[in-house]
Amino acid sequence: MFKRLSLLFVGLALTAACSARPADGAATYTEGQQYVATTTPQRLDPKDGKMEVVEVFSYGCIHCAHYESYAEALQKQLPKGVTFRVVPAAFNDAWLPYAQAYYAAQKLGVAQKAHAALFKAIHTDHYPIHTIDELADWYATNYGVDKAKFVALATKDDGIRQRILADGKLIQGWGIDGTPTLVVNGKYRSAQIKDFDELNGVAKYLVDKELKGGK
Repeated sequence: MFKRLSLLFVGLALTAACSARPADGAATYTEGQQYVATTTPQRLDPKDGKMEVVEVFSYGCIHCAHYESYAEALQKQLPKGVTFRVVPAAFNDAWLPYAQAYYAAQKLGVAQKAHAALFKAIHTDHYPIHTIDELADWYATNYGVDKAKFVALATKDDGIRQRILADGKLIQGWGIDGTPTLVVNGKYRSAQIKDFDELNGVAKYLVDKELKGGK
């Protein structure tokens, strides 16, 4: 997990950890090293019976931008019936507009198609996209949304406000202090990860563990 100092959580230094490999060559991982149990076990969507892998991210996080192609690959590698979801972390005032924009875009039906493109615009193309107004301009220009409606949703919609507050409590309950972090079934989260291949490996290992009843 790639750490970031925040107003809500204390960032820790990223620690490299190598995974042991059994005779068949498949990676195995150690609780307390590459992954840990969440502080408060809770699924993002407790009503959905499907197993879930959740990425906690922010458009303001360059590590999340670099991870995006790996996240797309992971979604294709997960077993049938396992759902991949994302949760925007509003760790600080600078990241709050990105969370608001994500949910406004979701309500307008463009969040998924714009997801990777927004990472690219911010971190590869270096467009100055930081405020709600700048985000609304970008979504309007590239996806045809109504700018005024986007801004109103992002800043005044009570449902979005409540969702972001609930996300903050959930993220805190999971014990997360940095992004990107993966959470499996609300029970386990990635911890000391050396690279994105290992991050995906841990997620698949934990999914398999859960499918086998936690063994």
